[in-house]
Amino acid sequence: MKRSLRLVVVLLATATISALPASAQDWPTRPIRLVVGFGAGGGTDLAARIMAQPLSEILGQPVVVENRVGAGGVTAADAVAKSPKDGTMALMMSNAHAVSAVVNKTLPYDPVKDFQMLSMVGTAGLIMVAPSDFPANDVKGAVAVIKANEKAFNFGSPGVGTTQHFAAELFGQLGNFKVTHVPYRSTPQVITGLRGKEINYAFELIQTVIGQIQSGGLKAIAVTSPQRYPSVPNVPSFAESGMPGYDVTSWYGVSLPAGTPRPIVDKFQKAMVDALNREDVRKQILNVGALYRSSTPEELSKHVAAEIEKWSAVRQKAGIPQQ
Repeated sequence: MKRSLRLVVVLLATATISALPASAQDWPTRPIRLVVGFGAGGGTDLAARIMAQPLSEILGQPVVVENRVGAGGVTAADAVAKSPKDGTMALMMSNAHAVSAVVNKTLPYDPVKDFQMLSMVGTAGLIMVAPSDFPANDVKGAVAVIKANEKAFNFGSPGVGTTQHFAAELFGQLGNFKVTHVPYRSTPQVITGLRGKEINYAFELIQTVIGQIQSGGLKAIAVTSPQRYPSVPNVPSFAESGMPGYDVTSWYGVSLPAGTPRPIVDKFQKAMVDALNREDVRKQILNVGALYRSSTPEELSKHVAAEIEKWSAVRQKAGIPQQ
């Protein structure tokens, strides 16, 4: 009887292994779609396109970037969360994935549990910018100027609930002041507002305003990440400018739907690490104002959860309503 039972167990195990080739052992056998929740040219899209070519070469199948714009990235995330668990559809995530969980009362998916995280791709700091004649050159000076003009000053962002909006709110919370938020519809409109002096300051991704900074159209105050960025080496961080508790870093990472077989997860994650170890890939990431960074699936999962917790606290303190 025991021998028969052991035979049944062996046969079941063998059957399970033999059922894996199409989905795991021989993966990938079909093209992979790397879904982006935003339009072409944005930070998330650039990260996806930088990774697509080396991943195609490493995995031996085309990795095609697919833009599914809508609801601040929710449309794309929902599509991936509900896609087949066969490794053929992945999501290029960003900090917007965490922010959407904060600004929406409900989502059609769980932003952590419904995704099998793979690896980080990189991080990108934001930068505080102001009109060229802003009467301060550093964080301490900016806080003093803003406090002295608290009722008259304002800041702009490309929309309520964006990372740029949250970055400015955190600045005010740590600086102990509150000024009016002026929401625009896009970053170019924010830049126009700064140059036209409709707003007093804003926070934006470095790569979107570096040209304005270099030409003298805008003044750079500080970068929001703990360390300086290679693309703007002369601009200090908030941490070294008198606000050590301030840290806002945009990030990019890739995930699959939860429940994807572990052999696929491991192979995909290894391919990402191998791609990020390539010198040409690292140069491309640096050229768009970001820093390359890989991670384990577990590290990325913890990072997403921590980001949601952090920005939930900022939203509540700032009184930003949920949608």
